[in-house]
Formats: sequence, structure tokens, C-alpha cells
Amino acid sequence: MTLDIARIPTPCYVLEEEKLRANLALMDRVQRESGGKIILALKGYAMWSTFPIIREVLHGCTASSLNEARLAAEEFGREVHVYAPAYSEAEFPEILKLAHHVTFNSFSQWRRFGPQALAAGVSCAIRVNPQVAEVAVDMYNPCGSTSRLGVTPEEFHPEALEGIEGLHFHALCECGAESLERTLAAFEQRFGEWIPQMKWINFGGGHLMTRQGYDVELLIRLVRDFRQRYGVEVYLEPGGAVGWQTGPLVASVLDIVHNNMDIAILDTSAAAHMPDVLEMPYRPNVRGAGEAGSTPYTYRLGGNTCLAGDVIGDYAFRQPLQVGDKIVLEDMIHYTFVKNTTFNGVNLPSLAIWTTDDQLRMIRTFGYQEFKNRLS
Repeated sequence: MTLDIARIPTPCYVLEEEKLRANLALMDRVQRESGGKIILALKGYAMWSTFPIIREVLHGCTASSLNEARLAAEEFGREVHVYAPAYSEAEFPEILKLAHHVTFNSFSQWRRFGPQALAAGVSCAIRVNPQVAEVAVDMYNPCGSTSRLGVTPEEFHPEALEGIEGLHFHALCECGAESLERTLAAFEQRFGEWIPQMKWINFGGGHLMTRQGYDVELLIRLVRDFRQRYGVEVYLEPGGAVGWQTGPLVASVLDIVHNNMDIAILDTSAAAHMPDVLEMPYRPNVRGAGEAGSTPYTYRLGGNTCLAGDVIGDYAFRQPLQVGDKIVLEDMIHYTFVKNTTFNGVNLPSLAIWTTDDQLRMIRTFGYQEFKNRLS
């Protein structure tokens, strides 16, 4: 099945159902052969219109806020796991009404909120920091030298573990199974003494198992062997891997201007709609385009906000661009619309699904109310 770009109104994120199902089939295999459980990290993928497809395979969701927990409970309907760097007195009782598992980021949070969680019958865990260096970009490295995420070995208090049923580590970001292998070794070295008294271990996210070339066999072996070695349940919570390569953001050229080079202004924005482009920085692939200068016509692709740095990047095309041409930014389903803003009052891109029978199903369009409702 081929996505018909001509039928896509812009700007629009288009999830290709066939590709989502292919990712889920691989995850199903990982679960069956390893005995581990995979849950969806909503911070990376939260297109809840597709949850009926995803819950056929995955065991639940992991949430990092009350709102994400509500979405998981209302729209996914299986296990709800919650972790946040800190909980508030106002929201924690509401979280307990939704969650099956809650992970605490510190022993002080555990002392403060643990009794409530235990009284509610929720399974509790402590997040630990195995102090590994598998992520090069500091912004995405959960184990940085001053990371606030997870308890380091020096700050770990085994005398306070009564009532704790799980340990949770998250040290990866779009990493391979080899990174997990090294992380597991560090986790066992630093916290292995307390694993046998646990019921479950959460290996966190960042396992990009649906990426071509990922060593799926190694992942299966690591999870299976760990489960057998310690007799515990193992959870993985990928977000990006679910939506990986499942569809593009389609945009249109609004204008072309010249200032030392040709600049195409699109009806989408790096700042508002693709924040990782500016944060990482990250260069999206553009269908039919290459590196600047590789073919005769090079353009800087710019966004439609008035931020001077709202620039996607420089790309070369075989033919000159024209106003109205469509630009296909590949692999734009994960970690994009979950982070969108209405900066500058720019409309959010629409959401659509290209179904397995070659139909375009428009899920939602956005306008003024989304902008206004964030303000007062």
C-alpha cells in the first residue's frame, strides 16, 4: 500500500496503519519469546485513536503525569504504570485511582506518598540510576552526572525497601540491545543485591527494537535470561519504537524568498511542530531531497512562525520548488505531536490514518479553540 500524498491536506501527520501493525508484530514476538511485557510510553506516542490496535499486543501504558494516566485508563484500558520525577499532594490521590504500578523517584517521595499507595493496593517501585553513559546528548541522557532522575547507589537506602515490589531503571534513548546489555550489567553490579526480593523490574524505555539492524535476538535473550535468573516479571516501556517509521508530516510550500540562498517557507514549523529539530538538533529526512548541493536546487526549509531560527534545514532537490508543492518529512509520528505547541498562534497539524485498505481517515483537525484554550 502506497501513501497518496496528493490526497493529504496540509499540514498533517499521517500514521500508516500497516507500518504500525508491523512494529507491533515485532513487539509481540519479543514478548512471546522473552516472557517480558511491553507497555507503551505515552510521552513518545499518544495517538489514542490507534489504542484499539495497540492494546491487542501491548500490556498497558506508562504515564508521567495525571493527565497521561487518565488517558491510559480511559482509552487504553489495560495496565497503567506511573512514574514522575515528583508527585504533588493535590494530584497523587487521583493518580492512585488510576494506577496499578507507581514508581517513586526518591526515597523522600516514597516516605511521603508510599503509605497512601500501599493502602490503595498499588504496586510500588523505586527508580534507580545505574550510572551508565549510553546516551551522548545530555538533554536526553537520564544518567548524566547531575541527573535528577533516579536514586544513585550512594543515595540508595535498602533499610527503607519494606513495601517496595519493583526497581525501575531508565538509561537509554533510541539505543540498541548492546546498550541494554551494558546497562543491565551496571544495574546488577550496583543494585543486584536487592533484585531477588522484588516482584518486577522495569527496564525503562529507549529500546529502539523496531529500527532496522536492531539486534532483536539479543534483546529477547537478555530479558529471558534475566527473568530466569531472578524469577521476576520484566517490563519494557518504549515510546519511540512503537511509532518508529510509521508515517510522515506532510507540508506545503507557502512562499519562496531569497536572501543569499533560496528559502522555502512551509505551512508547518520546526519550533512548534518538530521541536527535536531545534533541541537535539535533529535533521529530518525529506522525501526526494538530499544534502545541500547534492543536486542542482538547494533550499532552506523554514517554518511559518516569526522565530528567526524556525528552520528545518537545507535540502537539495532535483527540480525547483514551486509554491503549492508538498514536502514530505519522513518519520514524524513519534515525539512530535506529543510535544506540539500553539506558539505564535500557528495551527497544529491535523492527524490522519492511512488505513490498510488505502483510505485516508482524518482523525482530527485543529484551529483557534486549541490556541485560545491554552490562554486566559
